Amino acid sequence: MPKLVLLRHGQSEWNQSNRFNGWIDTYLSVTGKKKAQDAGRALLKQDIHFSRAYSSVLSRTIMTMNRILDELGQSYIPLMKSWRLNERHYGILQGEDKDDMRAKYGKEQVQIWRRSYSVLPPKQPAYDPTVTIAGQKYPAFDHRYAQVPYGLLPLSENIQSTEIRVRPLFEEEIVPRLRAGEDVLIVAHGTSVRALTKLIEGLTPDQVTKVEIPNGEPIIYEFDKSLSVYKKKIIHS
Repeated sequence: MPKLVLLRHGQSEWNQSNRFNGWIDTYLSVTGKKKAQDAGRALLKQDIHFSRAYSSVLSRTIMTMNRILDELGQSYIPLMKSWRLNERHYGILQGEDKDDMRAKYGKEQVQIWRRSYSVLPPKQPAYDPTVTIAGQKYPAFDHRYAQVPYGLLPLSENIQSTEIRVRPLFEEEIVPRLRAGEDVLIVAHGTSVRALTKLIEGLTPDQVTKVEIPNGEPIIYEFDKSLSVYKKKIIHS
């Protein structure tokens, strides 16, 4: 029976410093690097031999993926990086301190923007290739998105729009591999993993808003021949 492993990247620099990350490209923290290695060691005990792996185009998932595959001794497998697996775009919240935004807009409003299925945060005004936060420059909408069709790059997203973005990759690329009996590894982000969870488990919009996705905790799905979920297991690495 085919297996699909979902994993949210290890702790990022901005997870650690309490900032909204979204599409801004940051690296793993020291804790995040260790968590990624721990996740790889935990997966090694499951004796899964992946046929293919997928990550977003953001460094924190790629760094996590590389560490996991290294621990598994499976760095040779094909790896596809797709913008469709990126974190949700947090609109005007991106790069901002979470506590500052709660103080400015109210705790309840920020929580709605963070977790509502369909409510969008206010949009960012432009597709800037870099952003400067606390005196440091970070990549944002740079050359890695040059081939994305016009109109598909976001200036704000919620769970619903992230699900719409993720769905084509899941249905057209990943599901056929599972049907062929392949084991697949996906390293993505809190909201894109949440969207995948909704698609896999058939959750309602209300149910998916309550799903928590910890950093660096592998979620293993085992499917039957009809691709119904036969078993789900979360590994606390």
